[in-house]
Amino acid sequence: MSDIPADPDLKEPKTDDDLLALALKQFGRVVEVESTMRDYMVDDMRFRAGSPDNKYQWPTQVLNQREADAAGQRPCLTINKIPQHVNQVTNDIRQNRPAIKVIPVDDDGDVELAEMLGDLIRHIENRSNADVAYDTAADNSTVAGVGYIQVTTDYVDDNSFDQDIRIKRIRNPFTVYMDPDITSPDGADQKFCFVTEMMAKHEFKAEYPDAQPANWETLGKGDTAQWYDSDSVRVAEWWRVERTAGTLKLWANGATTHDDEDALAKGVLAAEQPIKTRKVMRKQVMFRKICGHQILEETEWAGCYIPIARVVGNEFDIEGKLEVSGLVRNAKDAQRMYNYWASQEVEMLALAPKAPFVGAAGQFDGFEDRWRNANTSNLAYLEYNPVVDTENGQRPFPAPQRVQPPMPSAGIMQAKMGASDDIKSATGQYDASLGAQGNETSGIAIQRRDHQSDVSTFHFVDNLSRAIRFVGQIIVDLIPKIYDTKRIARILGEDGETDMAAIDPSQEQAVQKFHDKETGQEIARIYNPGVGKYDVVVRTGPSYSTKRQEAGEAMQQMTQANPELWHVIGDLLVKNMDWPGAEEMAKRLKATLLPAVVEADTSDIPPQVMSQMKQMKEQLQQMGNALQHATQQLDQATQKNQFDGQKVAIDEYRAVTDRIEALADRIPADQLGMIDAHLVMDVLRSLLPQAPVPPQGMPMGVAPQPMPPQMPPQAASQPMPVGAPSA
Repeated sequence: MSDIPADPDLKEPKTDDDLLALALKQFGRVVEVESTMRDYMVDDMRFRAGSPDNKYQWPTQVLNQREADAAGQRPCLTINKIPQHVNQVTNDIRQNRPAIKVIPVDDDGDVELAEMLGDLIRHIENRSNADVAYDTAADNSTVAGVGYIQVTTDYVDDNSFDQDIRIKRIRNPFTVYMDPDITSPDGADQKFCFVTEMMAKHEFKAEYPDAQPANWETLGKGDTAQWYDSDSVRVAEWWRVERTAGTLKLWANGATTHDDEDALAKGVLAAEQPIKTRKVMRKQVMFRKICGHQILEETEWAGCYIPIARVVGNEFDIEGKLEVSGLVRNAKDAQRMYNYWASQEVEMLALAPKAPFVGAAGQFDGFEDRWRNANTSNLAYLEYNPVVDTENGQRPFPAPQRVQPPMPSAGIMQAKMGASDDIKSATGQYDASLGAQGNETSGIAIQRRDHQSDVSTFHFVDNLSRAIRFVGQIIVDLIPKIYDTKRIARILGEDGETDMAAIDPSQEQAVQKFHDKETGQEIARIYNPGVGKYDVVVRTGPSYSTKRQEAGEAMQQMTQANPELWHVIGDLLVKNMDWPGAEEMAKRLKATLLPAVVEADTSDIPPQVMSQMKQMKEQLQQMGNALQHATQQLDQATQKNQFDGQKVAIDEYRAVTDRIEALADRIPADQLGMIDAHLVMDVLRSLLPQAPVPPQGMPMGVAPQPMPPQMPPQAASQPMPVGAPSA
């Protein structure tokens, strides 16, 4: 164990020299505890980067022996399969990148403010290229066992006092020396941390011209042995949590204050006494930049966390000693075996003699050069001397023949395949996850088998999610302290659309909305990120662009199966298409949707407008009911008028009929035969045009009188015979 006091944070150093001595002791302790682990991690990094040029995957002793072999240099092949297995994990993380979501945790927290904070964090990630920081940390943890992500702050520009939050990439994990007593996998409980860099001496003097002069010859001994070498000096960011004792007070109005806070500012009366008090240890994060002999910079950090998140791979606590590893360590021996057997196979084939020609003595005489070059030259024919076997009955010897070369050993081939399978077993990734063709035929079966391999490496994804969650907590804690003045901040929605958010730390409400007096539509919204408490959760899955593509494909399949859905979701389908003009086309398609669909879609309508629309709808419904009632009354009146008209027409018809009958009765029967037919017709014609035609639907019981038939002109000119029936 180290000689650092058990409670260095409770007994605060009083001078800069005391602080510097504490920093050197803390740094020395981390180096001592992690020295062996760091050696393993460096070898893991080298092993993953192994290639035929650097020979990192061959042990130095074996490599030297094979290259110095007396019989000739033996092959040392490197067929590196490790990157494929590492990339299978890291590329899956890139496709399913964890996303930060902010949620309120107390009564003062506001859901809308939480959404704005999430959009603000998304803009910070986009502005900082946080995906590079996340991917680098994930890669380092997958390969060597640990990676880091840092949150920093910086001024907006050289002419502003406003600051922005940034997420910083830590490419080299060996530059970070974190408190070895942490228990949280993301490092949230760390008490100190160093982020170091080796700087050339001339660069150090140029960047810190006011630094105390150092005797470079005497430095680099004792506690400063890790800080100096012949050409460079180590400069470190030293983050440290310092604690001070104090009293927390609870007042009648529910407010709480510490000793150094003004209770009157929180509505506490001057003579009021606190309801409860308790002793607390308040913590403050301090940032100092140091070298081995001086504190170069010092400032208070705005947040309550050391802003460095840890991404761990495999983590083991062995008798109180922490060990970490990645995917590579357990696969090293299997990869070495594969390289060895591949080299052995090539060596046997390369050193095997070429197939010779065998013939009887004297068969090659005179043709020695042609037979000697037969293995290297493309000869059309080969001649030989026929030789007779005198000892066995003068029989001729057969023609020269080639001897078959030795074949590679089946054992070597089997051992090589076994080593390849051992690599898969050590990494937990088998053929299905590596893209090999299996027996599965359905898409669901293929996905399920691939998922089985993903389960064995899911802890790398899960540990990255924990680290990103801690990054979100650091940023949420910093936002009210960094965005402490009125400003307009840019935010980024989940769909990639940018917007602006007004921030006013002086307003009492978490969110204040302003509406147009005439239309009631919201025209402004102002946030105060200092109101309420908020926590962070992380969602792991495809990015929004991938989700949008999946949604578009799913909706396409639905519309193909049921084309009528195009009139319901056509605008949403086009909106999820990834080509220029999709948004504009979706807006136009929305205007062509079914009225019921348009009426149901009220997502973009403000509440005030919705209320007005509801009132207008009710008024239109009332007007419609009144119009329907008036129409019914009009129909009834029309029917009554029609009935009265029909009655008048029937009465007129009867009156004409009665007049005709009365006229006929006045003519004596003996004179009817003497009346010309044309006279009768003239009389009838003078009367009948005035008689109405019997209306359709004449009431029952009213018998219409028969109309006199139209007589042809030649008949009308002849006298009607006597005795003819009267009209």
